[in-house]
Amino acid sequence: METALVLGAGGLTGIAWHLGIIIGLRESGVDLTSAGLTVGTSAGAIAGALLATGADPVEAARIEARLDDADPPFQPDWARGTQVFALLNDESRDPAAVRAAVGELALASEVVEEEPFVATIARRVPLTGWPERPLLITAVDAADGRPIAWDRASGVPLDRAVAASCAVPAIFPPVTVNGGRYMDGGVRSGTNADLAAAAGRIVVLAPLAPIRGRGAPAAEIDALRRRARVALVAPDEEALRALGSNVFDTTRWEPVIEAATAQGHRIAPEVATVWHD
Repeated sequence: METALVLGAGGLTGIAWHLGIIIGLRESGVDLTSAGLTVGTSAGAIAGALLATGADPVEAARIEARLDDADPPFQPDWARGTQVFALLNDESRDPAAVRAAVGELALASEVVEEEPFVATIARRVPLTGWPERPLLITAVDAADGRPIAWDRASGVPLDRAVAASCAVPAIFPPVTVNGGRYMDGGVRSGTNADLAAAAGRIVVLAPLAPIRGRGAPAAEIDALRRRARVALVAPDEEALRALGSNVFDTTRWEPVIEAATAQGHRIAPEVATVWHD
């Protein structure tokens, strides 16, 4: 495997940013959709599954982002969500213990029911099955904090794998997969970029990198750079303005696509030095 595309966590606006960057890069001659491996976490799981299954990024960007009467109400458990945020930002604690504690909170959270949540993702991201092209979807077992990465050989339905990877603790419910319950892959890492370590040329798109240390953990990126050519792409100032402060703001979808596409054009020469031989 020569190339890998890593798509990180970032909420609804993060999906738009991923797609915009990929559109802008492709228009400038750098086609990330040809990746030998795609690794998707949370928002990146949706973008990655769409691209790996052959969706054109311009068509994918036309997803209906706004909620309507067919969707369940958005009802986060803010009290437990505050605890989750504190845990994930406590660098003094063992990461495995943090994941287990977050999982306990996720399972106890009073949020939307599981099946309506899965259905609202499936309605917008119709996935018929795993692609032939290598794709990894990350998640974390809510029962014990164990991280997992599913692929075509895992025996897991792709739509449920993607929904589980998007199950932000205390915002959305853990998703049942083969009898277990799983939450957002971003609980382990905002990128899970180490899963692409076998590739020689890696592009990491990290929507949360400018605002959260876990958005693109430095140790992951540094380890990759010791053995591979790596481009870490984060939102620039224009894209950050379009993204705003609420990663679930549906009104930001089109502005983010536009800003990210422009950013993709600007960074194409830099990314090309990594992506192309």
